[in-house]
Amino acid sequence: MRVERRAPSLPDGVRVYAVGDVHGRADLLRELLRNIELDVAINPIQRPVVIFLGDYIDRGPASREVIELLIEIEKALEVIFLRGNHEAFALDFLKDPQVLDSWRNYGALETLLSYGLTPSIHPTSKETVELARAFAAALPESHHRFFSKLKTSFSCGDFFFVHAGIRPGIPFNEQREEDLLWIRREFLDSEVDFGKVVVHGHEPVDHPDIRFNRINIDTGAFATGRLTCLIIERHLVVALTDKRQWSWRFFEPSRRLDAGPEIIAEQSATGATLVEIETAELGEVPPYVSGRADPATSSVERPLTKLLARIGF
Repeated sequence: MRVERRAPSLPDGVRVYAVGDVHGRADLLRELLRNIELDVAINPIQRPVVIFLGDYIDRGPASREVIELLIEIEKALEVIFLRGNHEAFALDFLKDPQVLDSWRNYGALETLLSYGLTPSIHPTSKETVELARAFAAALPESHHRFFSKLKTSFSCGDFFFVHAGIRPGIPFNEQREEDLLWIRREFLDSEVDFGKVVVHGHEPVDHPDIRFNRINIDTGAFATGRLTCLIIERHLVVALTDKRQWSWRFFEPSRRLDAGPEIIAEQSATGATLVEIETAELGEVPPYVSGRADPATSSVERPLTKLLARIGF
């Protein structure tokens, strides 16, 4: 019997901007945040939510600046910050300095340098302990709070957001943190219907990988210069990785979010069924978010030309 499949969807009035692995590229993050700000102004919606999939630090040159930008954007938008395996390394290092033996293979030195430290290439055990203490002292309290409050996953409508993925066959609420932050092949090679579309990063790809059961938006920003933002609104999905793609979203309204369902449908496996839409796991709108747009009354407060000039269009 042929199973009818419907496109996954978000609740009405919600638009998600999901952002892939940043890895210390503050320059790319700054530009992307401006694009999101402009998109919300041009295309107002009741509840825009920005979801970061983790791995903000390591490898790139400006991890500290990345964290500063993320803390700042939380004052203007409703934001969900997820934990990546790299943030887990940083917190573990503060508790157990010997973690550096593993963390250094994942870009730790670049992060430590960004906080003004000068780690030795081959530190002794004593030097490693001293480095952990120095890192704790150099880490602003606001950064420590940021790392400590990161979520391991987030669910909204028919989409489940996580850093690395999930273990197939295990309910979402029973997933282990180790899998959510680290899993690769068992998840990436799976062709089963997970019940929700899993939006993730962790595994670098040349271009956003959109499949019926998962969407990978880690485009290796620290090495490629491409930081991907996935926009989801109702059942429409589009991945934007460069200024050209953002520009057609701004200037060609007829092309806004018009490619998602077809892409997912074409790549769906025979017999897979996506679950019916569920109530989004979103709380009340935070009272400190002052920039929320009301589609019934809001308009772009500044002239569009000024907004475009501000971000270099």
